[in-house]
Amino acid sequence: QVQLVESGGGLVQTGGSLRLSCAASGRAFSDYAMGWFRQAPGKEREFVAGISRTGRNTYYTGSVKGRFTISRDNAKNMVYLQMNSLKSEDTAVYYCAARRVPFITIATVEYDYWGQGTQVTVSS
Repeated sequence: QVQLVESGGGLVQTGGSLRLSCAASGRAFSDYAMGWFRQAPGKEREFVAGISRTGRNTYYTGSVKGRFTISRDNAKNMVYLQMNSLKSEDTAVYYCAARRVPFITIATVEYDYWGQGTQVTVSS
């Protein structure tokens, strides 16, 4: 069992930056691939970024590539999402998710544990 708690969301202007954090509790955090997802009002939850259990491999959806960076610190049971050059279309609730398999996937249904989400609002 893994519990995930996100933090770091807020209101930011277009072009600004935010750093989201996800604190994980439970055993064997380093065995899990991790992902960040987001859900805007009226839209389905979508994959944003993923990282393998060692942190060696990362993957991003096209709209955030070059602007967002996912990272993890297995010693601290933490996952981060650094978001730069934010746009209004990045406005959403952002969720951290864990997968009991060490490899990245973009499929929402493949993740086993979810946080409660943190709101990110980008104003123009």
